[in-house]
Amino acid sequence: MADRDTPGTTQAPSPYRVLARKYRPARFSELIGQEAMVRTLTNAFASGRLAHAFLMTGVRGVGKTTTARILAKALNCVGPDGTGGPTVEPCGVCEPCRAIAEDRHMDVLEMDAASRTKVEEMRELLDGVRYRPTSARYKVYIVDEVHMLSRHAFNALLKTLEEPPEHVKFVFATTEVRKIPVTVLSRCQRFDLRRVDQETLARHFAGIAEREGAKLAPTALALIARASDGSVRDGLSLLDQAIAHGSDPGEIGEDDVRRMLGLADRTRAFDLFEYVMGGDIKAGLAVLDTEYVAGADPALLIEDLLELAHWLTRVKIAPEAADAPHLPEAERVRGRALAERLTMATLARAWQMLLKGLNEIHGAPSPLQSAAMVLVRLAYAAELPTPAEMARAVDTGSAQPTLAAPSRAAPPPPSPPASRAPRRGGPGAEAHAIQPAPEPPPPTTGPEMAAVPDPTSFSDVVALADERREGLLHASLMNHFHLVRFEPGRIEFRPTDRAPTDLANRLSRFLNEQTGRRWVVMVSQDAGATTLADVEAEQRALDQADAARHPLVQAILGVFPGARVERVNKIAPVEAPLDEPRDE
Repeated sequence: MADRDTPGTTQAPSPYRVLARKYRPARFSELIGQEAMVRTLTNAFASGRLAHAFLMTGVRGVGKTTTARILAKALNCVGPDGTGGPTVEPCGVCEPCRAIAEDRHMDVLEMDAASRTKVEEMRELLDGVRYRPTSARYKVYIVDEVHMLSRHAFNALLKTLEEPPEHVKFVFATTEVRKIPVTVLSRCQRFDLRRVDQETLARHFAGIAEREGAKLAPTALALIARASDGSVRDGLSLLDQAIAHGSDPGEIGEDDVRRMLGLADRTRAFDLFEYVMGGDIKAGLAVLDTEYVAGADPALLIEDLLELAHWLTRVKIAPEAADAPHLPEAERVRGRALAERLTMATLARAWQMLLKGLNEIHGAPSPLQSAAMVLVRLAYAAELPTPAEMARAVDTGSAQPTLAAPSRAAPPPPSPPASRAPRRGGPGAEAHAIQPAPEPPPPTTGPEMAAVPDPTSFSDVVALADERREGLLHASLMNHFHLVRFEPGRIEFRPTDRAPTDLANRLSRFLNEQTGRRWVVMVSQDAGATTLADVEAEQRALDQADAARHPLVQAILGVFPGARVERVNKIAPVEAPLDEPRDE
Protein backbone atom coordinates (compact mmCIF):
# COMPACT_ATOMS: atom_id res chain seq x y z
CA MET A 1 0.00 0.00 0.00
CA ALA A 2 1.63 3.23 -1.16
CA ASP A 3 2.12 6.07 1.24
CA ARG A 4 -0.29 8.94 0.53
CA ASP A 5 2.60 11.45 0.67
CA THR A 6 4.62 9.76 -2.08
CA PRO A 7 4.68 11.41 -5.49
CA GLY A 8 1.98 10.27 -7.87
CA THR A 9 -0.59 9.64 -5.16
CA THR A 10 -4.08 10.81 -6.14
CA GLN A 11 -5.08 13.80 -4.05
CA ALA A 12 -8.49 13.83 -2.42
CA PRO A 13 -10.88 16.18 -4.21
CA SER A 14 -11.55 19.47 -2.49
CA PRO A 15 -14.93 19.60 -0.72
CA TYR A 16 -17.75 21.16 -2.69
CA ARG A 17 -18.75 24.67 -1.64
CA VAL A 18 -22.40 25.50 -2.00
CA LEU A 19 -23.30 28.43 -4.19
CA ALA A 20 -24.47 30.52 -1.23
CA ARG A 21 -20.92 30.44 0.19
CA LYS A 22 -19.03 30.39 -3.10
CA TYR A 23 -20.68 33.54 -4.41
CA ARG A 24 -20.94 35.41 -1.12
CA PRO A 25 -20.25 39.13 -1.76
CA ALA A 26 -16.78 40.27 -0.72
CA ARG A 27 -17.27 44.02 -1.26
CA PHE A 28 -20.14 46.49 -1.21
CA SER A 29 -20.32 46.69 -5.00
CA GLU A 30 -21.25 43.00 -5.13
CA LEU A 31 -24.32 43.42 -2.90
CA ILE A 32 -27.52 43.35 -4.94
CA GLY A 33 -30.71 45.20 -4.18
CA GLN A 34 -29.25 47.35 -1.36
CA GLU A 35 -28.31 50.50 -3.25
CA ALA A 36 -29.50 52.89 -0.52
CA MET A 37 -27.31 51.33 2.16
CA VAL A 38 -24.28 51.13 -0.15
CA ARG A 39 -24.66 54.80 -1.09
CA THR A 40 -24.90 55.87 2.57
CA LEU A 41 -21.83 53.87 3.61
CA THR A 42 -19.86 55.07 0.59
CA ASN A 43 -20.51 58.69 1.49
CA ALA A 44 -19.73 58.00 5.15
CA PHE A 45 -16.33 56.51 4.29
CA ALA A 46 -15.58 59.34 1.88
CA SER A 47 -16.35 62.02 4.47
CA GLY A 48 -14.97 60.17 7.46
CA ARG A 49 -18.37 60.25 9.25
CA LEU A 50 -18.31 56.66 10.50
CA ALA A 51 -20.68 55.73 13.29
CA HIS A 52 -19.52 53.65 16.23
CA ALA A 53 -22.47 51.22 16.03
CA PHE A 54 -24.37 49.87 13.04
CA LEU A 55 -27.62 47.89 12.99
CA MET A 56 -28.50 45.73 9.97
CA THR A 57 -32.11 44.55 9.88
CA GLY A 58 -34.11 42.64 7.29
CA VAL A 59 -35.50 39.22 6.39
CA ARG A 60 -33.29 36.15 6.27
CA GLY A 61 -30.79 35.87 3.47
CA VAL A 62 -30.63 39.49 2.27
CA GLY A 63 -27.03 40.02 3.42
CA LYS A 64 -27.02 41.31 7.00
CA THR A 65 -24.09 39.25 8.31
CA THR A 66 -22.31 39.52 4.96
CA THR A 67 -22.59 43.30 5.14
CA ALA A 68 -21.19 43.24 8.68
CA ARG A 69 -18.14 41.28 7.54
CA ILE A 70 -17.58 43.54 4.54
CA LEU A 71 -17.82 46.51 6.88
CA ALA A 72 -15.19 44.95 9.17
CA LYS A 73 -12.86 44.50 6.19
CA ALA A 74 -13.53 48.03 4.96
CA LEU A 75 -12.61 49.46 8.38
CA ASN A 76 -9.37 47.46 8.69
CA CYS A 77 -8.12 47.20 5.09
CA VAL A 78 -4.55 48.42 4.63
CA GLY A 79 -4.33 47.90 0.87
CA PRO A 80 -1.98 45.66 -1.12
CA ASP A 81 1.02 47.81 -0.16
CA GLY A 82 0.06 48.09 3.50
CA THR A 83 -0.36 51.86 3.51
CA GLY A 84 -4.07 52.18 2.83
CA GLY A 85 -6.78 53.45 5.14
CA PRO A 86 -10.48 52.73 5.64
CA THR A 87 -12.09 52.27 2.25
CA VAL A 88 -15.47 51.30 0.90
CA GLU A 89 -13.74 48.93 -1.53
CA PRO A 90 -11.48 46.58 0.53
CA CYS A 91 -8.71 45.05 -1.52
CA GLY A 92 -9.24 41.48 -0.33
CA VAL A 93 -5.53 40.63 -0.63
CA CYS A 94 -4.00 42.28 2.44
CA GLU A 95 -3.56 40.30 5.62
CA PRO A 96 -6.51 41.89 7.52
CA CYS A 97 -8.88 41.29 4.58
CA ARG A 98 -7.83 37.66 4.17
CA ALA A 99 -7.92 36.99 7.92
CA ILE A 100 -11.41 38.46 8.25
CA ALA A 101 -12.64 36.51 5.23
CA GLU A 102 -11.30 33.30 6.77
CA ASP A 103 -12.82 34.09 10.23
CA ARG A 104 -9.43 34.05 11.97
CA HIS A 105 -8.79 37.71 12.76
CA MET A 106 -8.26 38.24 16.49
CA ASP A 107 -9.72 41.77 16.52
CA VAL A 108 -12.96 40.92 14.67
CA LEU A 109 -15.14 39.05 17.14
CA GLU A 110 -18.35 37.49 15.82
CA MET A 111 -20.94 36.37 18.36
CA ASP A 112 -24.19 34.47 17.86
CA ALA A 113 -26.64 36.03 20.32
CA ALA A 114 -29.05 33.12 19.85
CA SER A 115 -26.65 30.80 21.69
CA ARG A 116 -25.10 33.37 24.04
CA THR A 117 -27.97 35.28 25.57
CA LYS A 118 -26.89 35.60 29.22
CA VAL A 119 -25.59 38.73 30.85
CA GLU A 120 -22.42 36.93 32.01
CA GLU A 121 -21.50 36.13 28.42
CA MET A 122 -22.07 39.73 27.38
CA ARG A 123 -19.86 41.00 30.21
CA GLU A 124 -17.17 38.54 29.18
CA LEU A 125 -17.35 39.87 25.63
CA LEU A 126 -17.17 43.50 26.77
CA ASP A 127 -14.19 42.93 29.06
CA GLY A 128 -11.88 43.25 26.06
CA VAL A 129 -13.36 46.53 24.86
CA ARG A 130 -10.93 48.66 26.86
CA TYR A 131 -7.90 46.95 25.27
CA ARG A 132 -6.63 48.26 21.96
CA PRO A 133 -6.62 45.94 18.91
CA THR A 134 -3.58 43.74 18.50
CA SER A 135 -3.02 44.21 14.77
CA ALA A 136 -6.08 45.84 13.23
CA ARG A 137 -7.11 49.47 13.02
CA TYR A 138 -10.46 48.85 14.75
CA LYS A 139 -11.73 46.16 17.04
CA VAL A 140 -15.06 45.12 15.50
CA TYR A 141 -17.77 43.27 17.44
CA ILE A 142 -20.33 41.55 15.18
CA VAL A 143 -23.42 40.34 17.09
CA ASP A 144 -25.77 38.24 14.97
CA GLU A 145 -29.46 37.86 15.92
CA VAL A 146 -28.99 40.53 18.55
CA HIS A 147 -32.70 40.51 19.44
CA MET A 148 -32.13 37.17 21.24
CA LEU A 149 -30.14 38.84 24.04
CA SER A 150 -31.77 38.92 27.45
CA ARG A 151 -32.91 42.15 29.06
CA HIS A 152 -29.98 42.14 31.47
CA ALA A 153 -27.56 41.53 28.60
CA PHE A 154 -28.94 44.58 26.79
CA ASN A 155 -28.56 46.63 29.97
CA ALA A 156 -24.95 45.52 30.30
CA LEU A 157 -24.33 46.61 26.71
CA LEU A 158 -25.93 50.06 26.97
CA LYS A 159 -23.15 52.03 28.69
CA THR A 160 -20.41 50.67 26.45
CA LEU A 161 -22.58 51.19 23.38
CA GLU A 162 -23.22 54.81 24.28
CA GLU A 163 -19.57 55.79 24.92
CA PRO A 164 -17.30 53.17 23.31
CA PRO A 165 -13.56 53.70 22.92
CA GLU A 166 -12.52 55.23 19.61
CA HIS A 167 -10.94 51.95 18.47
CA VAL A 168 -14.17 49.88 18.85
CA LYS A 169 -17.01 49.42 16.36
CA PHE A 170 -20.21 47.44 16.91
CA VAL A 171 -22.18 45.83 14.09
CA PHE A 172 -25.51 44.22 14.99
CA ALA A 173 -27.67 42.04 12.74
CA THR A 174 -31.28 41.03 13.41
CA THR A 175 -34.45 39.83 11.74
CA GLU A 176 -36.70 41.04 14.60
CA VAL A 177 -35.90 44.71 15.05
CA ARG A 178 -39.06 45.29 17.11
CA LYS A 179 -37.66 43.10 19.89
CA ILE A 180 -34.64 45.35 20.39
CA PRO A 181 -35.02 47.96 23.16
CA VAL A 182 -35.42 51.53 21.99
CA THR A 183 -32.44 52.52 24.14
CA VAL A 184 -30.25 50.31 21.95
CA LEU A 185 -31.83 51.42 18.67
CA SER A 186 -31.23 55.08 19.48
CA ARG A 187 -27.49 54.43 19.85
CA CYS A 188 -27.07 52.73 16.45
CA GLN A 189 -27.04 53.80 12.84
CA ARG A 190 -29.79 51.65 11.39
CA PHE A 191 -29.91 50.17 7.88
CA ASP A 192 -33.04 48.34 6.67
CA LEU A 193 -32.00 45.81 4.05
CA ARG A 194 -34.97 45.32 1.79
CA ARG A 195 -36.13 42.23 -0.06
CA VAL A 196 -34.59 41.80 -3.49
CA ASP A 197 -37.15 41.93 -6.30
CA GLN A 198 -37.71 38.91 -8.51
CA GLU A 199 -36.28 40.43 -11.70
CA THR A 200 -33.01 41.35 -9.98
CA LEU A 201 -32.77 37.89 -8.44
CA ALA A 202 -33.45 36.19 -11.77
CA ARG A 203 -30.67 38.18 -13.47
CA HIS A 204 -28.28 37.41 -10.61
CA PHE A 205 -29.06 33.68 -10.74
CA ALA A 206 -28.67 33.64 -14.51
CA GLY A 207 -25.14 35.02 -14.22
CA ILE A 208 -24.18 32.47 -11.56
CA ALA A 209 -25.66 29.60 -13.58
CA GLU A 210 -23.65 30.69 -16.59
CA ARG A 211 -20.44 30.72 -14.57
CA GLU A 212 -21.27 27.27 -13.25
CA GLY A 213 -21.84 25.96 -16.77
CA ALA A 214 -25.50 25.17 -16.14
CA LYS A 215 -28.31 25.97 -18.55
CA LEU A 216 -31.60 27.07 -17.03
CA ALA A 217 -34.59 28.37 -18.91
CA PRO A 218 -35.64 31.95 -18.07
CA THR A 219 -38.97 30.66 -16.77
CA ALA A 220 -37.12 28.24 -14.46
CA LEU A 221 -34.99 31.09 -13.10
CA ALA A 222 -38.14 33.17 -12.61
CA LEU A 223 -39.69 30.32 -10.58
CA ILE A 224 -36.60 30.09 -8.37
CA ALA A 225 -36.60 33.86 -7.85
CA ARG A 226 -40.27 33.76 -6.93
CA ALA A 227 -39.81 30.87 -4.49
CA SER A 228 -36.86 32.60 -2.78
CA ASP A 229 -39.22 35.37 -1.56
CA GLY A 230 -36.64 38.13 -1.82
CA SER A 231 -33.85 36.18 -0.09
CA VAL A 232 -30.61 35.84 -2.05
CA ARG A 233 -29.33 32.98 0.11
CA ASP A 234 -32.56 31.00 -0.21
CA GLY A 235 -32.52 31.53 -3.96
CA LEU A 236 -28.92 30.32 -4.29
CA SER A 237 -29.76 27.21 -2.29
CA LEU A 238 -32.68 26.50 -4.63
CA LEU A 239 -30.46 27.18 -7.66
CA ASP A 240 -27.91 24.70 -6.29
CA GLN A 241 -30.68 22.14 -5.90
CA ALA A 242 -32.04 22.79 -9.39
CA ILE A 243 -28.62 22.29 -10.99
CA ALA A 244 -28.27 18.99 -9.15
CA HIS A 245 -31.85 18.01 -10.07
CA GLY A 246 -31.18 18.54 -13.77
CA SER A 247 -27.82 16.81 -13.88
CA ASP A 248 -28.58 15.32 -17.30
CA PRO A 249 -27.16 17.24 -20.28
CA GLY A 250 -29.48 19.84 -21.64
CA GLU A 251 -31.40 22.84 -20.38
CA ILE A 252 -33.21 22.76 -17.04
CA GLY A 253 -36.76 23.77 -17.82
CA GLU A 254 -39.70 25.16 -15.92
CA ASP A 255 -41.25 21.72 -15.45
CA ASP A 256 -38.09 20.44 -13.77
CA VAL A 257 -38.11 23.27 -11.25
CA ARG A 258 -41.84 22.88 -10.63
CA ARG A 259 -41.40 19.19 -9.86
CA MET A 260 -38.47 20.00 -7.58
CA LEU A 261 -40.44 22.66 -5.68
CA GLY A 262 -43.71 20.73 -5.65
CA LEU A 263 -45.49 23.46 -7.62
CA ALA A 264 -48.37 23.01 -9.99
CA ASP A 265 -48.11 24.01 -13.62
CA ARG A 266 -49.06 27.65 -14.12
CA THR A 267 -51.46 26.81 -16.90
CA ARG A 268 -53.07 24.16 -14.69
CA ALA A 269 -53.48 26.80 -11.98
CA PHE A 270 -55.37 28.93 -14.54
CA ASP A 271 -57.47 25.92 -15.49
CA LEU A 272 -58.27 25.13 -11.85
CA PHE A 273 -59.21 28.74 -11.10
CA GLU A 274 -61.49 28.94 -14.12
CA TYR A 275 -63.18 25.62 -13.31
CA VAL A 276 -63.80 26.59 -9.69
CA MET A 277 -65.01 30.12 -10.42
CA GLY A 278 -67.26 28.70 -13.13
CA GLY A 279 -68.87 26.24 -10.70
CA ASP A 280 -67.45 23.12 -12.43
CA ILE A 281 -66.19 21.48 -9.24
CA LYS A 282 -65.93 18.03 -10.80
CA ALA A 283 -63.30 19.23 -13.29
CA GLY A 284 -61.59 21.25 -10.55
CA LEU A 285 -61.22 18.24 -8.26
CA ALA A 286 -59.85 16.22 -11.18
CA VAL A 287 -57.12 18.87 -11.69
CA LEU A 288 -56.36 18.81 -7.97
CA ASP A 289 -55.96 15.02 -7.93
CA THR A 290 -53.80 15.06 -11.06
CA GLU A 291 -51.44 17.70 -9.69
CA TYR A 292 -51.25 15.93 -6.33
CA VAL A 293 -50.22 12.67 -8.00
CA ALA A 294 -47.62 14.63 -10.00
CA GLY A 295 -46.08 15.85 -6.72
CA ALA A 296 -47.72 19.23 -6.14
CA ASP A 297 -48.30 20.22 -2.53
CA PRO A 298 -52.00 21.05 -1.88
CA ALA A 299 -51.04 24.04 0.25
CA LEU A 300 -48.78 25.38 -2.49
CA LEU A 301 -51.57 24.85 -5.01
CA ILE A 302 -53.91 27.01 -2.92
CA GLU A 303 -51.11 29.58 -2.62
CA ASP A 304 -50.91 29.60 -6.43
CA LEU A 305 -54.65 30.32 -6.58
CA LEU A 306 -54.20 33.09 -4.01
CA GLU A 307 -51.41 34.61 -6.07
CA LEU A 308 -53.56 34.33 -9.18
CA ALA A 309 -56.54 36.01 -7.47
CA HIS A 310 -54.27 38.85 -6.36
CA TRP A 311 -52.78 39.23 -9.82
CA LEU A 312 -56.21 39.26 -11.49
CA THR A 313 -57.31 41.94 -9.03
CA ARG A 314 -54.29 44.03 -9.97
CA VAL A 315 -55.08 43.51 -13.67
CA LYS A 316 -58.67 44.58 -13.09
CA ILE A 317 -57.54 47.76 -11.32
CA ALA A 318 -54.67 48.51 -13.72
CA PRO A 319 -54.97 46.56 -17.00
CA GLU A 320 -51.40 47.46 -17.97
CA ALA A 321 -50.20 45.01 -15.28
CA ALA A 322 -50.98 42.21 -17.74
CA ASP A 323 -48.37 43.59 -20.14
CA ALA A 324 -45.39 42.94 -17.85
CA PRO A 325 -42.45 41.73 -19.96
CA HIS A 326 -41.72 38.68 -17.81
CA LEU A 327 -45.21 37.20 -18.36
CA PRO A 328 -45.74 34.59 -21.08
CA GLU A 329 -48.14 35.52 -23.85
CA ALA A 330 -50.63 32.81 -22.83
CA GLU A 331 -50.88 34.22 -19.32
CA ARG A 332 -51.39 37.73 -20.63
CA VAL A 333 -54.29 36.69 -22.85
CA ARG A 334 -55.96 34.38 -20.33
CA GLY A 335 -55.38 36.72 -17.42
CA ARG A 336 -56.85 39.75 -19.17
CA ALA A 337 -59.90 37.80 -20.35
CA LEU A 338 -60.47 36.26 -16.91
CA ALA A 339 -60.16 39.64 -15.17
CA GLU A 340 -62.77 41.10 -17.51
CA ARG A 341 -65.28 38.34 -16.74
CA LEU A 342 -64.89 38.42 -12.96
CA THR A 343 -66.20 41.23 -10.82
CA MET A 344 -64.17 42.87 -8.08
CA ALA A 345 -66.55 41.53 -5.43
CA THR A 346 -66.10 37.98 -6.74
CA LEU A 347 -62.31 38.26 -6.67
CA ALA A 348 -62.36 39.71 -3.15
CA ARG A 349 -64.61 36.89 -1.95
CA ALA A 350 -62.36 34.29 -3.59
CA TRP A 351 -59.31 35.81 -1.90
CA GLN A 352 -60.94 35.67 1.54
CA MET A 353 -62.11 32.08 1.12
CA LEU A 354 -58.74 30.87 -0.21
CA LEU A 355 -56.88 32.64 2.58
CA LYS A 356 -59.10 31.08 5.23
CA GLY A 357 -58.80 27.70 3.51
CA LEU A 358 -55.00 27.91 3.48
CA ASN A 359 -54.97 28.20 7.27
CA GLU A 360 -57.27 25.18 7.49
CA ILE A 361 -54.95 23.13 5.27
CA HIS A 362 -51.96 23.78 7.53
CA GLY A 363 -53.89 22.42 10.51
CA ALA A 364 -55.78 19.60 8.80
CA PRO A 365 -54.78 15.91 9.18
CA SER A 366 -55.13 15.45 5.40
CA PRO A 367 -54.04 18.50 3.36
CA LEU A 368 -55.46 17.01 0.16
CA GLN A 369 -58.93 16.56 1.62
CA SER A 370 -58.85 20.01 3.17
CA ALA A 371 -57.83 21.58 -0.16
CA ALA A 372 -60.66 19.72 -1.90
CA MET A 373 -63.20 21.11 0.58
CA VAL A 374 -61.82 24.62 0.04
CA LEU A 375 -62.37 24.27 -3.70
CA VAL A 376 -65.88 22.88 -3.15
CA ARG A 377 -66.84 25.85 -0.98
CA LEU A 378 -65.37 28.29 -3.47
CA ALA A 379 -67.16 26.67 -6.43
CA TYR A 380 -70.56 26.74 -4.75
CA ALA A 381 -70.01 30.29 -3.51
CA ALA A 382 -69.12 31.33 -7.07
CA GLU A 383 -72.69 30.49 -8.12
CA LEU A 384 -74.18 32.82 -5.53
CA PRO A 385 -74.72 36.53 -6.13
CA THR A 386 -72.77 38.93 -4.00
CA PRO A 387 -74.52 40.62 -1.05
CA ALA A 388 -74.62 43.87 -3.04
CA GLU A 389 -76.36 42.11 -5.94
CA MET A 390 -78.90 40.51 -3.62
CA ALA A 391 -79.64 43.82 -1.92
CA ARG A 392 -80.00 45.53 -5.31
CA ALA A 393 -82.37 42.78 -6.48
CA VAL A 394 -84.53 43.22 -3.39
CA ASP A 395 -84.60 47.02 -3.69
CA THR A 396 -85.50 47.02 -7.38
CA GLY A 397 -87.87 44.05 -7.19
CA SER A 398 -85.83 42.23 -9.81
CA ALA A 399 -86.54 38.53 -10.17
CA GLN A 400 -82.89 37.57 -10.50
CA PRO A 401 -79.61 39.46 -9.86
CA THR A 402 -76.69 39.24 -12.24
CA LEU A 403 -74.32 36.39 -11.42
CA ALA A 404 -70.57 36.78 -11.69
CA ALA A 405 -69.40 33.30 -12.66
CA PRO A 406 -67.02 33.65 -15.62
CA SER A 407 -67.66 30.50 -17.62
CA ARG A 408 -71.41 30.17 -17.11
CA ALA A 409 -73.73 30.78 -20.03
CA ALA A 410 -76.55 33.33 -20.02
CA PRO A 411 -78.87 32.96 -17.02
CA PRO A 412 -82.04 30.95 -17.61
CA PRO A 413 -85.45 32.61 -17.41
CA PRO A 414 -86.67 33.10 -13.84
CA SER A 415 -88.50 30.19 -12.34
CA PRO A 416 -91.98 30.70 -10.90
CA PRO A 417 -92.11 31.50 -7.19
CA ALA A 418 -92.51 28.56 -4.87
CA SER A 419 -93.32 28.24 -1.22
CA ARG A 420 -89.98 26.54 -0.59
CA ALA A 421 -86.64 27.32 -2.24
CA PRO A 422 -85.57 24.47 -4.57
CA ARG A 423 -82.56 22.46 -3.53
CA ARG A 424 -79.24 23.19 -5.20
CA GLY A 425 -78.06 20.89 -7.86
CA GLY A 426 -74.49 20.20 -8.87
CA PRO A 427 -72.02 22.92 -9.77
CA GLY A 428 -73.37 23.10 -13.29
CA ALA A 429 -76.99 23.42 -12.19
CA GLU A 430 -79.02 26.48 -13.17
CA ALA A 431 -79.09 29.36 -10.72
CA HIS A 432 -82.50 29.72 -9.10
CA ALA A 433 -84.33 33.00 -9.07
CA ILE A 434 -84.21 35.08 -5.94
CA GLN A 435 -87.59 36.47 -5.01
CA PRO A 436 -87.86 39.88 -3.39
CA ALA A 437 -88.39 39.80 0.34
CA PRO A 438 -92.04 40.19 1.46
CA GLU A 439 -93.08 43.46 2.97
CA PRO A 440 -92.75 43.33 6.76
CA PRO A 441 -96.02 43.45 8.66
CA PRO A 442 -96.87 46.74 10.37
CA PRO A 443 -95.69 46.91 13.95
CA THR A 444 -98.14 46.01 16.62
CA THR A 445 -98.66 48.46 19.43
CA GLY A 446 -100.42 46.38 22.02
CA PRO A 447 -103.88 44.98 22.34
CA GLU A 448 -105.44 47.88 20.41
CA MET A 449 -103.19 47.20 17.32
CA ALA A 450 -103.20 50.98 16.64
CA ALA A 451 -100.77 53.84 17.11
CA VAL A 452 -101.26 56.17 20.04
CA PRO A 453 -101.14 59.97 19.78
CA ASP A 454 -97.80 61.64 20.17
CA PRO A 455 -96.89 62.31 23.81
CA THR A 456 -96.91 66.05 24.48
CA SER A 457 -94.50 65.93 27.42
CA PHE A 458 -91.86 63.73 28.92
CA SER A 459 -94.28 62.78 31.69
CA ASP A 460 -96.59 61.41 29.01
CA VAL A 461 -93.71 59.27 27.69
CA VAL A 462 -93.08 57.85 31.16
CA ALA A 463 -96.77 57.20 31.65
CA LEU A 464 -96.94 55.44 28.27
CA ALA A 465 -94.07 53.16 29.23
CA ASP A 466 -95.83 52.31 32.48
CA GLU A 467 -99.10 51.69 30.67
CA ARG A 468 -97.45 49.34 28.15
CA ARG A 469 -95.84 47.40 31.01
CA GLU A 470 -92.29 48.30 29.94
CA GLY A 471 -90.94 47.97 33.46
CA LEU A 472 -87.21 48.24 32.72
CA LEU A 473 -87.67 51.19 30.39
CA HIS A 474 -89.98 52.92 32.88
CA ALA A 475 -87.46 52.46 35.70
CA SER A 476 -84.64 53.86 33.53
CA LEU A 477 -86.72 56.89 32.54
CA MET A 478 -87.53 57.56 36.17
CA ASN A 479 -84.08 57.08 37.71
CA HIS A 480 -81.42 57.60 35.00
CA PHE A 481 -82.87 60.23 32.65
CA HIS A 482 -81.97 63.96 32.89
CA LEU A 483 -84.23 65.62 30.33
CA VAL A 484 -82.48 68.33 28.29
CA ARG A 485 -85.03 69.07 25.56
CA PHE A 486 -88.38 67.63 24.53
CA GLU A 487 -90.54 68.18 21.48
CA PRO A 488 -92.78 65.76 19.60
CA GLY A 489 -90.48 63.53 17.55
CA ARG A 490 -87.24 64.60 19.29
CA ILE A 491 -85.83 64.06 22.77
CA GLU A 492 -82.43 65.04 24.16
CA PHE A 493 -81.23 63.79 27.52
CA ARG A 494 -78.17 63.18 29.68
CA PRO A 495 -77.96 59.64 31.12
CA THR A 496 -76.62 58.96 34.58
CA ASP A 497 -73.53 56.82 35.14
CA ARG A 498 -75.70 53.80 35.91
CA ALA A 499 -78.00 54.16 32.91
CA PRO A 500 -78.13 51.31 30.36
CA THR A 501 -75.86 51.95 27.39
CA ASP A 502 -78.69 51.31 24.91
CA LEU A 503 -81.26 53.53 26.65
CA ALA A 504 -81.51 55.96 23.71
CA ASN A 505 -82.05 53.14 21.20
CA ARG A 506 -84.62 51.39 23.40
CA LEU A 507 -86.63 54.58 23.94
CA SER A 508 -86.50 55.50 20.25
CA ARG A 509 -87.64 52.03 19.21
CA PHE A 510 -90.43 52.03 21.81
CA LEU A 511 -91.80 55.40 20.66
CA ASN A 512 -91.52 54.44 16.99
CA GLU A 513 -93.57 51.31 17.60
CA GLN A 514 -96.18 53.01 19.77
CA THR A 515 -96.77 56.21 17.79
CA GLY A 516 -96.16 54.94 14.27
CA ARG A 517 -93.73 57.77 13.49
CA ARG A 518 -89.99 58.29 13.72
CA TRP A 519 -88.58 59.62 16.99
CA VAL A 520 -85.01 60.85 17.38
CA VAL A 521 -83.53 60.32 20.84
CA MET A 522 -80.12 61.91 21.36
CA VAL A 523 -77.61 61.91 24.20
CA SER A 524 -76.48 65.38 25.26
CA GLN A 525 -73.65 66.67 27.44
CA ASP A 526 -75.81 69.38 29.05
CA ALA A 527 -76.81 69.01 32.69
CA GLY A 528 -80.53 68.70 32.04
CA ALA A 529 -83.37 68.58 34.52
CA THR A 530 -83.52 66.55 37.70
CA THR A 531 -84.62 62.95 37.28
CA LEU A 532 -88.28 62.22 37.96
CA ALA A 533 -87.30 59.91 40.79
CA ASP A 534 -85.43 62.77 42.53
CA VAL A 535 -88.37 65.12 41.93
CA GLU A 536 -90.73 62.65 43.52
CA ALA A 537 -88.35 62.16 46.45
CA GLU A 538 -88.17 65.90 47.03
CA GLN A 539 -91.95 66.15 46.85
CA ARG A 540 -92.34 63.32 49.37
CA ALA A 541 -89.96 65.09 51.74
CA LEU A 542 -91.99 68.30 51.46
CA ASP A 543 -95.24 66.45 52.05
CA GLN A 544 -93.82 64.70 55.12
CA ALA A 545 -92.57 68.02 56.51
CA ASP A 546 -95.98 69.65 55.98
CA ALA A 547 -97.73 66.70 57.59
CA ALA A 548 -95.36 66.77 60.57
CA ARG A 549 -96.31 70.43 61.21
CA HIS A 550 -100.02 69.65 61.50
CA PRO A 551 -101.23 70.06 65.11
CA LEU A 552 -102.95 66.71 65.22
CA VAL A 553 -99.87 64.92 63.89
CA GLN A 554 -97.66 66.78 66.38
CA ALA A 555 -99.92 65.65 69.19
CA ILE A 556 -99.63 62.06 68.06
CA LEU A 557 -95.84 62.32 67.73
CA GLY A 558 -95.73 63.69 71.26
CA VAL A 559 -97.60 60.70 72.62
CA PHE A 560 -95.28 58.26 70.79
CA PRO A 561 -91.65 59.39 71.25
CA GLY A 562 -89.35 58.42 68.35
CA ALA A 563 -92.20 58.12 65.88
CA ARG A 564 -91.95 59.86 62.53
CA VAL A 565 -93.94 60.39 59.37
CA GLU A 566 -93.04 57.72 56.84
CA ARG A 567 -95.54 58.29 54.08
CA VAL A 568 -98.23 60.77 53.16
CA ASN A 569 -101.21 59.56 51.15
CA LYS A 570 -103.28 62.27 49.63
CA ILE A 571 -106.98 61.47 49.69
CA ALA A 572 -109.24 63.03 47.18
CA PRO A 573 -112.10 64.99 48.72
CA VAL A 574 -115.32 63.02 48.97
CA GLU A 575 -118.58 64.72 48.14
CA ALA A 576 -121.30 64.50 50.76
CA PRO A 577 -123.97 61.99 49.78
CA LEU A 578 -127.48 63.20 49.17
CA ASP A 579 -129.95 62.56 51.96
CA GLU A 580 -132.13 59.63 51.02
CA PRO A 581 -135.74 59.51 52.15
CA ARG A 582 -136.30 57.29 55.11
CA ASP A 583 -139.11 54.89 55.34
CA GLU A 584 -141.70 55.86 57.84
